[in-house]
Amino acid sequence: MSLSAPVLVVGAGPVGMTMALCLARRGIACTLVEMRPADALPDVKCNHISARSMELFRALGVAADLRAGGLPDDYPHAVSYRTSTLGQEIARIHIPGRSTRLTDHSGPDGHWPTPEPPHRINQRYIEPILASHVAQQGLITTLYRHQVLDFEQTDDGVNVRIQNLQSHDAPLLRLQAAYLVGCDGGRSAVRKAIGAKLVGDEVVQRVQSTCIRAPDLIGRLQAPAAWAMFTVNPRRSGNIYAIDGREVWLIHNYLRDHELDFDAVDRDWAIRTILGVGDDFEYEHMSREDWIGRRLVSDKLRAGRVFLAGDAAHLWVPYAGYGMNAGLADAANLAWHLSAQIEGWAAPEALDAYERERHPITEQVSRFAMDHAHAMSQRRREIPLNLEEDSAEGQAAREAFGQNLYDLNVQQYCCAGLNFGYYYDQSPVMVYDSEKAPDYSMGSFKASTVPGCRAPHFWLGEGQSVYDALGPAYTLLCLQPNQGDAVAALQAAAEHLGMPLRVLDVSGVKDLPTEYQHPLLMVRADAHTVWRGHGLNEETATTLVARLCGRADLTPA
Repeated sequence: MSLSAPVLVVGAGPVGMTMALCLARRGIACTLVEMRPADALPDVKCNHISARSMELFRALGVAADLRAGGLPDDYPHAVSYRTSTLGQEIARIHIPGRSTRLTDHSGPDGHWPTPEPPHRINQRYIEPILASHVAQQGLITTLYRHQVLDFEQTDDGVNVRIQNLQSHDAPLLRLQAAYLVGCDGGRSAVRKAIGAKLVGDEVVQRVQSTCIRAPDLIGRLQAPAAWAMFTVNPRRSGNIYAIDGREVWLIHNYLRDHELDFDAVDRDWAIRTILGVGDDFEYEHMSREDWIGRRLVSDKLRAGRVFLAGDAAHLWVPYAGYGMNAGLADAANLAWHLSAQIEGWAAPEALDAYERERHPITEQVSRFAMDHAHAMSQRRREIPLNLEEDSAEGQAAREAFGQNLYDLNVQQYCCAGLNFGYYYDQSPVMVYDSEKAPDYSMGSFKASTVPGCRAPHFWLGEGQSVYDALGPAYTLLCLQPNQGDAVAALQAAAEHLGMPLRVLDVSGVKDLPTEYQHPLLMVRADAHTVWRGHGLNEETATTLVARLCGRADLTPA
């Protein structure tokens, strides 16, 4: 049997499904190939959707459903540090739950300049929500219980052989795609097939991890419940994530440097010590989720018409919750570039932008995460021996150590820098000027309209963000009135090369962010600025459009 599709995506996890939804939004058909059955229980390892990812899901029409899923309405999304899960709380990072997420601006991420704050939700809920949206898209075909056996590239496509895992007697499917994207995880067969290698640090941290069912736990808490409750005491450090806010919990036991095997520590003892319960406490062991934190980035993200995204392209310790979220950013970025090729207005050379934009970012984020993992490991070695002591000295130790933990960790759980600070400074389809993008850290950033940066968010009206009004490709923001000549020149140049262009006059918007100093700003659909200026004529508009299309010449598409 022979099939065809513009894009074949290997792997229907969150990254693969998001890739497919991004393509469908542009009217491009896609086939997803997934080895698991459609009703497979998703992993419980991912617990967080970042603000930038929620902005993406807002554009895809998925954000409301995701925000309605996961923990109960009134369950706090806070992060708590305590002597045990049932012990004394020594620090708390305030993050509101669903019922007040959009109205409570008091916490360290309550003031963020975004229409979509982060959302704490486990992958067990994320995947079915995405899958339901995928199923509603007529442009997306999902082949569950199928496996890509191999593929061969030609000048104009990728020929793929696919095995039906449900029936090994079934004849092989043969599919021809213009492009293939490997979203097939850390053990990616696509990555191996293109000869790419993961480079970096093989082991940053080992974590003995267990998913349990313990309905009696929440009623025993001394301190208020939280999405993440970290245990710090001299005996054992770990943390527990609320999966459903009622009875299902994921417990991480952070192994010490000399504990090289996942069974080096008695699992039941570690769980009870982290929880702060005795042998009489009953819980059900649901699954073993042990993992090794790494810092590995693929040495290449592309070979011809084959690309890597998500865990297939990078693996790192999940500090700041940026494993899946970095993969979602990959998917949105690559879908945008592939769409430009399939729609026919971008030069083939423009595809170089994916690797040149995303590879430096994944390298940076991997180091942020690794450095934070090392810092937390050091804190676990410095836990005061009198932390649980009922004395003035014990109280002083709890206050000091709690403040220390808050200061260190607020930057990862409210990581404004990773959400809004990263920029693309090596893209072949952006027009840079003399100003350098501001530096950023995990926790902080400075908003900017420098090309490559995320254009600062502002509201156009009640409930409508400027991001909601962006076109599918490029949008020209007119921030000052009387830009008719520049607009006409740009529209003519865009029409000549077939480049989709939307013009948005925002000159009448009150209280624009002060970073908008130029009268004209070109923004991509992913909200990254690609050019800014004070005017355009026929010549400069033609040059600009050619650059944005990745064309060295001015030949129409």
